[in-house]
Amino acid sequence: MNQPIRILLADDHAVVREGIGLILSVEEDMEVVGQVADGAAAADFVAKHPVDVVLMDIQMPGVDGIEATRRIVSSGAAAGVVILTTFERDDYLFDAITAGAAGFLLKNASPEHLVEAVHAVHAGQALLSPEVTLRVLRRAIGAGAGAAVGAGDGAGETNGTAQALPDAAAKGTSASASFQAPGPATTHGIDLTPREADVLALLAAGYSNQEIAAELFVSEATVKTHVSNVLGKLGARDRVQAIVTAYRLGLASPHAG
Repeated sequence: MNQPIRILLADDHAVVREGIGLILSVEEDMEVVGQVADGAAAADFVAKHPVDVVLMDIQMPGVDGIEATRRIVSSGAAAGVVILTTFERDDYLFDAITAGAAGFLLKNASPEHLVEAVHAVHAGQALLSPEVTLRVLRRAIGAGAGAAVGAGDGAGETNGTAQALPDAAAKGTSASASFQAPGPATTHGIDLTPREADVLALLAAGYSNQEIAAELFVSEATVKTHVSNVLGKLGARDRVQAIVTAYRLGLASPHAG
């Protein structure tokens, strides 16, 4: 039997931790290995124990969930962080993603969605819909020369051209939004092949791996390889960070098609 997914619950309300714990306890491939009530304790727990996924509340006493996420990610820990909150606020979304969170989940999400979220983050996927991703991008682009996405990704520079997303994208359109990447990308020393640039452009448009494969007439396995290469070259932890970093560096740009 494979090692179960080891989960840490971080929330200052015991009833919330207990409720989430009950939901996850029936999953054979998951194990809640710890529960903490504040961000400092969460970061400390991850530093001392093997954890695969952290379900992190935002508003906690002392160190909040955003700062705790930043500490966990900057430490190089393998744990993926899912931010839990009551309200889907854009400032929370932006702060969570820039801190390095792999996903964002409302506390009223169904048990099925919670379980899917844990599986997705454990598999290295970003837990954001195309619509939410585009909202984060709009804010990131508007931030101009902000700090790099995530910790230690080396992409803090920006070409200084903040661009607006097309109206179709702003309305939550995913695959129908049209984006383009500038061929073999060498901006800021990042050398993407033409195919990797194509994949990055489609990622920026909200395409899934399956949709990218269909668009480029390649297998999903090939797409996964290209995505992995793109993440590595951008120094990004996941797809969302790769997209935001690409926009900031001018490696992907909106194209009114």
